Amino acid sequence: MALASLAPPVEKDYGATVPEYPIFRLSVEQYHTMIQSGVLTEDDPIELLEGWLVTKMPQDAPHLFSSQVLQDILRDVLPSGWFVNIQGPVTTADSEPEPDAAVIRGNRRDYLKQKPGPQDTALVVEVADATLRRDRNLKKRIYAAAGIPIYWIINLVDNQLEVFSQPSGAAARPDYAEQQILGPEEKVAVVIDGRTLAHIPVKELLP
Repeated sequence: MALASLAPPVEKDYGATVPEYPIFRLSVEQYHTMIQSGVLTEDDPIELLEGWLVTKMPQDAPHLFSSQVLQDILRDVLPSGWFVNIQGPVTTADSEPEPDAAVIRGNRRDYLKQKPGPQDTALVVEVADATLRRDRNLKKRIYAAAGIPIYWIINLVDNQLEVFSQPSGAAARPDYAEQQILGPEEKVAVVIDGRTLAHIPVKELLP
């Protein structure tokens, strides 16, 4: 199977339109079968989003910096019973996104035979530059529908942090009821399982 034939529309349009010609969307189970059979490998830069095989963008230096700093900060504040997963999958009903960071319940050994799901996930974070439109629309819709409590976008384009909370869950138009936009001089609360663990200066997350 040629991956090029499964590519989504270009980034600037993805999430805004659906092709007029017939399309076939993969289930999560079919996606897993493709991985297990070797049709897809860990070298293929894709993730499953609402049944689409969507190409992941390569990381430039600012993106990598923010991802690594975020990992260091979260590791320092998380209590026992939680860990930071970097670019690991979170399995939802129709998707398997790989956020830049996710705070997951338990320890890594708990997920040797299964991947974390929304019920295991307290926070997901995307570092957004070229993918900002996707992260604000398609990814936000997926995380809200799955009921993931808090979603951060580290917005490198506008030099700010966008915080979404109170997910709708499955709905006609899944979304988060609350949104904060925080500038570099403000602080963001790290809230895990309803508990505020720390307040982080936003400027520490930005390159």
